[in-house]
Amino acid sequence: MADDKDVVEKTISEDLVVTKYKMAGEIVNRVLKQVIDKCVAGASVREICEFGDQLLTEETSKVFKKEKDLRKGIAFPTCVSANNCICHFSPVPSEPDYSLKDEDVVKVDLGAHIDGFIAVVAHTIVIGAPSKNKVTGRKADAILAAHYASQAALRLLKPGNETYAITDAVQKVAESFKCKPVEGMLSHQLKQFKIDGEKTIIQNPNDAQRKEHEKFELDKHEVYAMDVLISTGEGVGKETDTRVSIYKKTDELYQLKLKASRISFQDETKAKMGVVECVKNKLIEPFQVLYEKPGEIVAHFKFTVLLMPNGPHKITGLPLETELYHSEYSVTDPELKLILNSSANPKAAKKKKRSLKVLPNLNRWKSKLQLKKYVFGFSHSNIL
Repeated sequence: MADDKDVVEKTISEDLVVTKYKMAGEIVNRVLKQVIDKCVAGASVREICEFGDQLLTEETSKVFKKEKDLRKGIAFPTCVSANNCICHFSPVPSEPDYSLKDEDVVKVDLGAHIDGFIAVVAHTIVIGAPSKNKVTGRKADAILAAHYASQAALRLLKPGNETYAITDAVQKVAESFKCKPVEGMLSHQLKQFKIDGEKTIIQNPNDAQRKEHEKFELDKHEVYAMDVLISTGEGVGKETDTRVSIYKKTDELYQLKLKASRISFQDETKAKMGVVECVKNKLIEPFQVLYEKPGEIVAHFKFTVLLMPNGPHKITGLPLETELYHSEYSVTDPELKLILNSSANPKAAKKKKRSLKVLPNLNRWKSKLQLKKYVFGFSHSNIL
């Protein structure tokens, strides 16, 4: 008991912890880019997922080599979910595969950790989009809605704000594009070796969920995986006959009876037997593969953000090429537009403001030539 009390939780108030988060984030972004490059018409989703997982394992093995006891590796397996599949599609060899098709809307979702400090990411693309005309219609609506909703969330992820402010902003952005956030989806606080911390941000809660789901205040030195999933349909995910392949370990304790439950899951047949016992006794929980109605489109963006004292620091996520998408809708709400037009980097904004205060003192320079050089240097450094 005394030992438990003496254990101090490691947070991003420590430089080394920040370094580990950033290293995991850099790995995740690199792997995401390479996985996206594999997402072409005719490609096997199973093979892409296996490729992503192999890369995550290889890349994390290259860091902190001297610390033999330091754990690192996959924090969330690679998932590639197309069109109306909302999330968590990562088929094992015995299950039906899916071949990507031209113009499929594809969500790639994955994560890594260094010493239990987790970085996760998700990005949405349209197969073949860069080589053709702009993506339009409902595909563009969903993708732009998810993108701008995630951007609004990023700007609201700062100490002192309440979680439902983010919930409401995501809802309003989605509605601007005649879309809906996927009901009940949670963004979690991240802690060392814990992908589902106590504080959560809920999407599109129904009445019961809104009553039950607690409101939290964000605080400095917290880390969040901000998850935004937007649908052109009703926003209600449903399970089908697609088998679950991703599970999360719980804190429950139970003496497993089957040998298959206690060994590494390399053999798929034995693994299925072991998983049944583990799920039955609540040692692991499934990440269900969820679907919207056929014909609907779901877009997904996820990023990891560190709540530093000077503002949110986003460590994962790729930029969206918004010029590839055209929607007849846009964000028109003045409050939302103000949020979206604000800086996502408060530190940079403050620095710029302080720099501007120096301008009245420029008269101390002796010549117009010197003044021109100074102003040019000032402008150029801010552009960079």
